[in-house]
Amino acid sequence: MRFNFVFTEEIIEQLRYERYHHPHPLVQRKMEALLLKSEGLSHKQIGQIVGVSQATLRTYFDQYQRGGIEELKKLNFYRPKSELEEHDSTIEEEFKNKPPATLKEAAARIKELTGIERSTVQIGKYLKKRVYST
Repeated sequence: MRFNFVFTEEIIEQLRYERYHHPHPLVQRKMEALLLKSEGLSHKQIGQIVGVSQATLRTYFDQYQRGGIEELKKLNFYRPKSELEEHDSTIEEEFKNKPPATLKEAAARIKELTGIERSTVQIGKYLKKRVYST
């Protein structure tokens, strides 16, 4: 795919600013890649300087082409969701009334309440994140 971008002075200034001032390093990297593109460097050179693969670089360019600098600022990390999350309030209520003594007991009671079976390690992680987090 061939990318033909027109970089105005205003866009270049915005890329320069966001390259150092955006709070997330991934967005800073995207801005640097586009800034280097505006300077006429080859995709291979840009990938080497920024430290990303050519496929990742194409993703950055696709994002820019789709929505400009604002699209590059979007962070869409994949965050898996536990099946147990839809039962948070039920589990929390149950465990507040009668806290489990062990993770094994917690796993058994969660299975009884929800029908969802998880290892004691997974139950421990779930409880730490969902039910007993502050």
